[in-house]
Amino acid sequence: GHEPTGAGGGDLISMSSDQPSIVRLDTKEAFQWRVRNMPYPKETYQVTADAEKNQVVIRTTNKKYFKRIEVQDMNRLGLKVEDEGIGIAHANRTLVVSYKKPQKVLELEAALRAERKAMKVSKEGDADCKQQ
Repeated sequence: GHEPTGAGGGDLISMSSDQPSIVRLDTKEAFQWRVRNMPYPKETYQVTADAEKNQVVIRTTNKKYFKRIEVQDMNRLGLKVEDEGIGIAHANRTLVVSYKKPQKVLELEAALRAERKAMKVSKEGDADCKQQ
């Protein structure tokens, strides 16, 4: 997958093309972070929950990479980050770390989606949906 190098994207890439870069790309069921330029085998990565700081911690056994991830969505709801929620996958030099969204988060997101949908409907002046 080639990233489009559009306006202002070029300088960033030449600066450190082999440095790991992390992007958050959530799925419907999980918070997900992709760390690019991680060429090591899957066994190298240790992803754990730091209960004290309530963060997801990525480290490598070869000491090449260390990263703490703040899960704002969990903090906002006062939810604990736990090891059980963490999943990792590795493909094409990309480490994919996912954290299964707790029920509370799923419910909140469903409510937000419904709210957005309702706002759209009322904007279009569609009164049919108001009968509840």
